[in-house]
Amino acid sequence: MDKSGTFNNKLSHRVLIYIMLCSSVLSISSAFIQLYVNYNESMLALNQRFNNIESSYIQSISTSLWDFNEPLVQQQIQGIVKLPDISHVKIITGFGKIYQFGDETLSADKTVEYPIIYGENDIGVLVVSASYDDIYQHLWHQAGFILTAEVIKIFIVAFFIIFIVHWFITRHIYHITKYSQQVSAENLDSILILSSRPKVKDELDVLADSINNMRITLKNDILKLEDAENALLNLNGELEVKVYDRTSKLAASNKQLQQSLDDLTLAKDQLVQSEKMASLGQLVAGVAHEVNTPLGICVTSITALKEKVLELNSAIENENLTKSKLTRTLNLLIEYQVIIENSLNKAVELIRGFKSVAVEQHTDPELKINLARHVNDVVNTVKTLFKRKKYTINLDIDENINLVTYPSAWNQILTNFLTNSHFHGFEDQEFGEINISFKEDGECLTLTYSDDGKGLDESVKHRIYDPFVTTKRGQGGSGLGMNIVYNLVDAKLGGTIKSLDSIKGCTFEVKVPIKQTPRKVEA
Repeated sequence: MDKSGTFNNKLSHRVLIYIMLCSSVLSISSAFIQLYVNYNESMLALNQRFNNIESSYIQSISTSLWDFNEPLVQQQIQGIVKLPDISHVKIITGFGKIYQFGDETLSADKTVEYPIIYGENDIGVLVVSASYDDIYQHLWHQAGFILTAEVIKIFIVAFFIIFIVHWFITRHIYHITKYSQQVSAENLDSILILSSRPKVKDELDVLADSINNMRITLKNDILKLEDAENALLNLNGELEVKVYDRTSKLAASNKQLQQSLDDLTLAKDQLVQSEKMASLGQLVAGVAHEVNTPLGICVTSITALKEKVLELNSAIENENLTKSKLTRTLNLLIEYQVIIENSLNKAVELIRGFKSVAVEQHTDPELKINLARHVNDVVNTVKTLFKRKKYTINLDIDENINLVTYPSAWNQILTNFLTNSHFHGFEDQEFGEINISFKEDGECLTLTYSDDGKGLDESVKHRIYDPFVTTKRGQGGSGLGMNIVYNLVDAKLGGTIKSLDSIKGCTFEVKVPIKQTPRKVEA
């Protein structure tokens, strides 16, 4: 059986649910409003009843009490109790006499006291109690009747509405859906027809006409597509010949490009090596100039020392040596000895540091080093390049960090960082501050290098590690310094490097894995 002819579909179910929900909400709201209105009317009637008691019974009761007509008093309060919703009536006279009628055990929802006055004499109090039980019971019965009537009305209205929706809309939608599911390239000639339709077209008829027009358009498009496929087959045959010819030409071009790439790679490697050697050459010149100062002091001191020794020897030969002269000469000799010793120690320290940097950079071995001592050697050696500047270099390194690593890599990294700060960050500046911090967390060694110079331009920052990127193009800058640092960190040390955001200057963070050694440091 065709499902379009039944109510067994999701759309009908949803429409039915929505209709019943909306109708239920409206019916419940209407019932509550009606019950609320009836409740207010009952409360108003009760209040009016109390007003009537005051106006109709108080005067007659006062007369009966004044005449001591107890049967008439009993009859009057019984008449009050018979009024709707009045549950109990009690009269308390000034002599302590009590007249009452009704069920005193019922809870009183409202109690009103009326003074009983005869003439100018206050002879008692009339207490009238009312219960809302009858009002509530009446409202419950009324609510049950209203809700029952509303439920019956909802189901009747929902049934007729869902039947109308199904007959005029849902069954046609299912017919259109079934037709759309069965449409294929083989049956595009079948027409969509809706049965039992009125003469005046509505939205469903427009939808059916649109589907039929789409079917005709699709049929025409398929014919055009078949013609295009045939043309494409012919074109593919021609393209295969052209592709073969161009592939052979492309292979030749690729061979030439590969040769050019190999030449460029070789040139790049040579430039990188030249950059390293140029850096080493600058260190040599700086250290040589720095060593020349203490050695010059030594030469001057030795000359003066020689003259004093000759004077002392002459005085001994001429036998005119006095104790005071000998004492002054010995004090001078001791002073010259201290000057010469300090100068030679300074020269030895400079040469030792430079030897550590230069030899390791040349031989490139993996050694066990004390990190603090090694970094101090590198910094002291590189400082000769800018000894005329007043830079402050702060080192934060644990002196107990010993590790196996490539000292030459760290030499080149620190050298490039320091020279970049000098030539780029502190350009045209006399003062500057550099911070070098090494932290160890058991598995990684983290170098944080920062300066308070000009910082990195945003146009250069994102490609600082690319080769030949420099802000000193045509002014001696090769653009290979940070590329060398990146390659050393990534390829040789197996770590990572990144530029951190800083308020002033620039900051770099280098993280490399380490392996600690408890053995004695050899270098």
